[in-house]
Amino acid sequence: MPAPLPSELAFIRFVSVENMMKLIHHIGVETVLADLIRYIEEDFRRWDLFDKTPRLASHSAEGVIELMPTSDGEVYGFKYVNGHPKNTREGLQTVTAFGLLARVDTGYPVLLSEMTILTALRTAATSAMVAKALAPKDARTMAMIGNGAQSEFQALAMRAACGVERLRLYDIDSKATDKLVRNLSNRGFVLEPCASPEEAIEGAQIITTCTADKQYATILTDNMVGAGVHINAIGGDCPGKTELHRDILGRSAVFVEYTPQTRIEGELQQMPQDFPVTEMWKVLSGTAPGRTSDQQITLFDGVGFAVEDFSALRYVRDRLDDTDLYQNLDIIADPDDPRDLFGMLNRATT
Repeated sequence: MPAPLPSELAFIRFVSVENMMKLIHHIGVETVLADLIRYIEEDFRRWDLFDKTPRLASHSAEGVIELMPTSDGEVYGFKYVNGHPKNTREGLQTVTAFGLLARVDTGYPVLLSEMTILTALRTAATSAMVAKALAPKDARTMAMIGNGAQSEFQALAMRAACGVERLRLYDIDSKATDKLVRNLSNRGFVLEPCASPEEAIEGAQIITTCTADKQYATILTDNMVGAGVHINAIGGDCPGKTELHRDILGRSAVFVEYTPQTRIEGELQQMPQDFPVTEMWKVLSGTAPGRTSDQQITLFDGVGFAVEDFSALRYVRDRLDDTDLYQNLDIIADPDDPRDLFGMLNRATT
């Protein structure tokens, strides 16, 4: 990053929910998703530069609150995020989030942003980035099992990356499927609500599972999954929560973001610690193979990782210039004499 000017250090740019929505509409949601796919892929290709650690989680009976930090040596970023499946019964979001970027050379924060909407976008962009590398090349049909807040973003991102045009939809709550159909009815997809997961996966080359309940579950059984499909398993994202029968993993090539975190939180919870997986940065950088045959089952055990949030915040930072879609927040003390913080406080009374 270039050397900061004093005026740049006095304030932090803040992107509210309202301004995030305006920014997305200004750019176009499908363009944002395509851009985020590119940003995340760029950062996965420079994986070795990043600090990496499993997210710091505080679990309760109701849900989880997490911090997700990382740095590339020049910029530091973190996301605060919760996951409370019961919230929807109380009219609240299952997931809420905000994130921050700071300069490593000064430690000063430069961006504070809502990340509830941005997390939905980056999660979908990550799924699509992986599918572009692993899914069958002629994949045009996706089964979407779990039609909640993430589902529309997944559909749009998969079209941007892979050309998906047909969606076979299932949710245990038919109102969720109705909502998805309503939201995507004018977006050019063929939408096919289904009565069961078994019906939804018929003819699908990509299967996305994205359910919310915090429990060990079997959304897909082994006999449901045929050869040659790509499974995008993104609902099992915390300890004690899974979606797939373990036998599916046993006959799949499994790909992950950051192995130590996925073994704690992902479908890998069901497998031995030495169960073989491939980290996606290796596929994207050409040091490990992706799909190796038409008959192979590829499985992305996606739990979300801090580098993806860093990429999303980096994208927002880059797109704010020449817009008025942010506020300057005065949250950094800036005394005339940096050694005289008390004097600054004292003068404020006069």
